[in-house]
Amino acid sequence: MQNSDVTHKYLRPRMNFPNVWCPGCGIGIALGAFIRAVDRLQIPKDDIALVSGIGCTARIPAYVDFNTLHTTHGRSIAFATGVKLSNPRLKVVVMSGDGDLLAIGGNHFIHACRRNIDMTVILVNNYIYGMTGGQYSPTTPIGKRASTAPYLTIEQPFDTCNLAISSGATFVARGTVYHASQLSSLIEKGLEKKGFSVIEAMSNCETQYGRINREGTAVRMIQAQKDLAIPVSKAKDMTPEEMQGKYVIGTLHNIERPEYVEQYQKIIDKFNPPEEKIEEAEEVKEVEENNKETKES
Repeated sequence: MQNSDVTHKYLRPRMNFPNVWCPGCGIGIALGAFIRAVDRLQIPKDDIALVSGIGCTARIPAYVDFNTLHTTHGRSIAFATGVKLSNPRLKVVVMSGDGDLLAIGGNHFIHACRRNIDMTVILVNNYIYGMTGGQYSPTTPIGKRASTAPYLTIEQPFDTCNLAISSGATFVARGTVYHASQLSSLIEKGLEKKGFSVIEAMSNCETQYGRINREGTAVRMIQAQKDLAIPVSKAKDMTPEEMQGKYVIGTLHNIERPEYVEQYQKIIDKFNPPEEKIEEAEEVKEVEENNKETKES
C-alpha cells in the first residue's frame, strides 16, 4: 500500500479539504509521519485519543479519524491527563505547537513529565505563533524577528528536549520534517513506550517566521534542516562551537520509571480491594432489583 493510501485511510472522509495550513507548511509532513507510525503499529483507530490545544498544529484533530479533542489554549495535556485517568486502555496522544505546549501550557508540560503519565506528546516546533499573528514563542532563537519582537528577540529560548528530560520524561526524541521517515520511526518508538514520551518535530513556518526573518521559500527552509540537524552519533564528537546554531536529532533519552496511572491504581486497590468492589456492585444490583420489583408490584 502506498503512503498516500495509508494517509487517507486515517483521514475523516467528510472533512473539507484542502486544509487550513499554508502552502509549504511542515505540519502536514508531521501529521503524515504520525499516521504512518500508527499504521505500522496497527493501533485500532478507536483505541487512540488525539488531543490538541490552540494553534496551527492544534488543528490536526479536525482532520483525522480518531477519538479527538480540540481543547482550550495551553490545556491539551491537562485534558489528555483526564482522558488517560478515566480510560487507561486508550493510547493518548497530544499533538500541538511550541506556543501552545511550552508557553501557556508550559506548567502542564513539566508536571506531566514529572508524573510520567502514559501518553505521547508530539510537539511541532516552528519557532513562532503561526495562527495568532506571528508573535515570538518560547523556542524562537535569539536574534530573530517576530511581530512582537520587530527589533530582534533577546530572550533565551527553551531547549524542548532538555526541558523534558530534566522534568522527568522517560522517552525524548527529536526529528525534522525534512527527515520524515526518521521522524515517523521516532514517533513509533514514543507510541510504544510506557510512560511520558516527547517527540519534538522541527518544522518550518514560511508565512510568519520565514518571511519576517528572510529565510526564503518553504522548500528552502525545509532543506536547511538537513544542515542544521545533527545525528546523535555524530553530535557526541562535535565541540560546542561546532554545534552552535544546530540541534541534535534521534533518540536523546530512554529510561524506565514507574508509570503514573498504574501507581495510582495500586493506591485505589490498596484502600478499595477488588473483592470489596465486587461486593459493592452486587449490593447495588440487589437494591436495583428490589426497587424494580417494588415498582412492578
